[in-house]
Amino acid sequence: MARPYSDDLRERAAAAVAAGRTCREVASLFGVSVSSVVKWSQRRRATGTAAAWPMGRQQPRRLEAHREWLLERLRSTPELTLRGLASELRERGVVVGHVAVWRVLKDAGFSFKKNAVRKRTGPPRHRPAPGPVEEIPEKA
Repeated sequence: MARPYSDDLRERAAAAVAAGRTCREVASLFGVSVSSVVKWSQRRRATGTAAAWPMGRQQPRRLEAHREWLLERLRSTPELTLRGLASELRERGVVVGHVAVWRVLKDAGFSFKKNAVRKRTGPPRHRPAPGPVEEIPEKA
């Protein structure tokens, strides 16, 4: 995600517009787009500052109330899948996706580790040696 322009640049551009310069002049002077200067000057008039709004948003976890149940369920049956936990929650009346379950588990310190069952194909040096080649008897 792109970063916002610095607050110093925003304030100087908005101050230049407030001092009587046009938005086009200020944009070419500071090397930014005209629309940015317009928005910064509007924000400064409305709020008193041209500073950028905070980026991102923090949402409360929907499953925080069910966190202990999820952790206890995993302690009792560790081979459960995320989709399985989501379906069990659905049976309890909580409709969420498997990603929401993963976020709660990740916050609790769980991580995804590959194991021997999930092993993918690898380079030839890690494969077992091939067995001997048997000759096929010729038919008469």
